[in-house]
Amino acid sequence: MTAFLQVEIVYALSHIQILEKLNVSAGCTVEQAIKYSGILDQFPEIDLTKNKLGIFGRFVQPESRLSPCDRVEIYRPLIIDPKEARRIRAKKSLCTENRR
Repeated sequence: MTAFLQVEIVYALSHIQILEKLNVSAGCTVEQAIKYSGILDQFPEIDLTKNKLGIFGRFVQPESRLSPCDRVEIYRPLIIDPKEARRIRAKKSLCTENRR
C-alpha cells in the first residue's frame, strides 16, 4: 500500500495567484510534485533550472523530498535588485521633500 502526502504548489504573478492542492506519493520530490500539478502547462515561462523553489519561504533544491502539508513555492525572477529599488525610492522621497 502506497502512502500519500497532501502538499500545495504555489505560484504568483502580479495579477494572479495559483494554489494547487494535490496528493503525492511518499518520497516525492519538489520537482516531481510541480510537474504532477500541471502548473508547468499553465505557465510555460516557469523553468525549473532557473526559477528558485522553496518550501514555506526556505529555498530548496528540486530534488528535495516532500513532507506532509508542505507548501512548495515557485519564485519568479526579480525584475530589479531590492537594494536598487530601495535607492530609487529613497531618491524619490528626497526629491519630494526638497520641493516642499
